[in-house]
Amino acid sequence: MTRRVEQVEADPRHVSLVALPDAVISTLTGIFDVLNAFSFMDLPVPKNPFKVEIVGESAGPLQLASGVPVSVQREIADIPTTDIVIVPSFLLPAEGWTTGRYPALVDWLKRMHQGGAVLCSACSGVFLLAETDLYFGRDATVHYGYVQAFERTHPTVRIHPERVLTVSGDRDELICSGASMSWHDMALYLIARFVGATAAHEIARTFALQWHQDGLTPYMVFDGRRDHGDAEIESAQKWLVKNFTLAQPVEEMIKRSRLAERTFKRRFTQATGLAPLAYVQRLRMEEAKRRLERTDTPVDEISWQAGYEDAAFFRRLFKRTTGLAPGAYRKRFRIPDFARS
Repeated sequence: MTRRVEQVEADPRHVSLVALPDAVISTLTGIFDVLNAFSFMDLPVPKNPFKVEIVGESAGPLQLASGVPVSVQREIADIPTTDIVIVPSFLLPAEGWTTGRYPALVDWLKRMHQGGAVLCSACSGVFLLAETDLYFGRDATVHYGYVQAFERTHPTVRIHPERVLTVSGDRDELICSGASMSWHDMALYLIARFVGATAAHEIARTFALQWHQDGLTPYMVFDGRRDHGDAEIESAQKWLVKNFTLAQPVEEMIKRSRLAERTFKRRFTQATGLAPLAYVQRLRMEEAKRRLERTDTPVDEISWQAGYEDAAFFRRLFKRTTGLAPGAYRKRFRIPDFARS
């Protein structure tokens, strides 16, 4: 017996998938295929729920950031209304995102929002959406590697890189997915929201997609802030990189500095965003993560190698930091046996 999903509206929802020269091909085409799958695959849906189009500032061929060309099907000037807008991932240059490069597109996004559209972004696409000022004082997520750049560009947005998905706005119309492939979660969310849970399950099975139910914390790599301009603290950070496994690294670091203890701790926290001990713990967790990923060393021994004598304390701290117990982390992130040479 064929399973059916919830009845959808008579007319499909129009999805405008934005293509820009900064866009990453994998995100753009991946979202296109997943949302458009109802039109070309045999799925138990009574009617195609989405009409997906690649749109841009002008129609025709467009070369994306990776050098791969796509065809822009419609230009935004010819689209007075739409139901869903999706801005895919962008490849940011070393200097970060430059605002004001796409004023016509930003104005169009505002008009679509005023007309009732849901605005979505994948990963770094939120850099463009935030130029509409619709995220002022609201929650969003972005790739954890772009957090500092985003905070500099859009300081009024509350950014949560550990979240897979954020849904904001007075009518839940502002949707962001986090790092890289978490666009899978956004696509499944849109299908569940506008078509139904059964349809989302069918798509997940068909494409072997998985919800990132543990969030993105396990994927995040700690990299202490170095752009603060405090030379004394930067020197301490460099020393810590090679000495964080010492028994009392914070005390030794303070001794090596030219500052009083209270002054050092205050300046360190102000510069890096973390208290000295928390900073040391993050460095130790990164060391433990690397050893779990790349070796078969027992967890208790890794605890000692990372600077902890109490293995039980290490396990609790590791789970609090990454969201996973050490054993679960190793299982998820180590290279599987069949892939090893």
